[in-house]
Amino acid sequence: MRDIPTDWRGTLTLSEATVPAGLIAPDGGIAIDRDGFACVDMDLAHGRISAVRPHNPASTGTHQVALRRRMLWPTLSDLHTHLDKGHIWHRAPNTDGTHATAAATVARDRRANWSAEDVASRFEFALRCGWAHGTSAIRPHLDSYELAQARVSWGVFETLRSRWAGRMDLQGVCMTRIDAYAGADGAALVDLTERAQGVLGGILRIVPPADPEAVDHYLDVLFAYARVRGLDIDLHIDETGDPAASGLRRVAQAALRNHFSGRIACGHCCALSVQPEAVMRETIAMVRDAGITIVTLPMVNLYLQDRGQGRTPRWRGITPVQELRAAGIDVVAASDNCRDPFYMFGDLDMLETFREFVRIGQLDETVGQWVDNVTTLPARVMGHHGASRLVPGAPVDFIVFNARTADELLARPQSDRIVLRDGMAIDTALPPEGRGGGGRGGDRAGGGRRRR
Repeated sequence: MRDIPTDWRGTLTLSEATVPAGLIAPDGGIAIDRDGFACVDMDLAHGRISAVRPHNPASTGTHQVALRRRMLWPTLSDLHTHLDKGHIWHRAPNTDGTHATAAATVARDRRANWSAEDVASRFEFALRCGWAHGTSAIRPHLDSYELAQARVSWGVFETLRSRWAGRMDLQGVCMTRIDAYAGADGAALVDLTERAQGVLGGILRIVPPADPEAVDHYLDVLFAYARVRGLDIDLHIDETGDPAASGLRRVAQAALRNHFSGRIACGHCCALSVQPEAVMRETIAMVRDAGITIVTLPMVNLYLQDRGQGRTPRWRGITPVQELRAAGIDVVAASDNCRDPFYMFGDLDMLETFREFVRIGQLDETVGQWVDNVTTLPARVMGHHGASRLVPGAPVDFIVFNARTADELLARPQSDRIVLRDGMAIDTALPPEGRGGGGRGGDRAGGGRRRR
């Protein structure tokens, strides 16, 4: 895309840009195509959008950038990642691909290798990948199963958040067992999270013979901490194909019972797809009433769920995203694990996540209507209301894809995309791979060199 300039900081007009219609202000004069995209002209001034209007083929001007119907998106947000455990596959592979082996393998690697230097090296490598792909906000879930390790990982997180300020918004989640908040280290874990302006989270996987009264007690303790400390909640829920799993329902009931007014996100929720229709609908109604955002992790759950040696999986692993959205529930897709025992693949590219989400969820008839799933909705859950939209006042933080239609966008990896931050094209070269730390060569943090 050599015809696209690299400096958009002045006063100029972007002509004939294809944008997701749901990310611009409603305008009856802007035509929307069958895939949910619109062709517009966009005025920029002083690093901000000043106007968005229907494309006028007759418009001319000396300060005009002709996009020729190429797609223009805001930068992306990744609401559910595991950057502290990422990029360890080379030293800790999953020998059978199952969830149980993944958990055990990560636990061994954590005890053996997770020094502050090791975690920081891999964490920053992942941030550099996300930056190059056009991500501007990430929520990493930080393993906090042992208090000593939690202190190491949260310390690394705070250091990197400060180093990346202005380039990547980072919001950490305390990843522990749900009962830990009622245990001896519960208050200390909450203190760590609050100090880092983080989110309380953990794993809730309820299948018989789990004691429902004990589960409700642990949830009440969690919600009480969140309410008193003013923290949001983000949980791993029902990451299983067992239809008896009832974690999502329990969380919705707990939110209603505790009159919780903070933001709640529940990730995975795979079991909802294999439950009887009536049970699924009842749970969805509770989730809607509780105001819970559902986070689907399409690639990782496709990899882990319904896996067995010598057996082809029978289902796709993801939660029923179409039914959830039809019920008025916000649905977000995120990348989850990256090259660790839970998922052998990945590169922190949210366009890849979106592409696979559309394919796996069979969302191809309404592609444009789901773009908010990786832009405005995750930004809102992170507390960035109004972010990741293409409206007057929004910053010139854009991605330009070499595609004019939905099928062009999703057919190729878009490795030639242009990423603009603060009106300047960044260097989108990915950091070189490495061993023992996930890659440490190349530019300093962030790949901050401007694109030449």
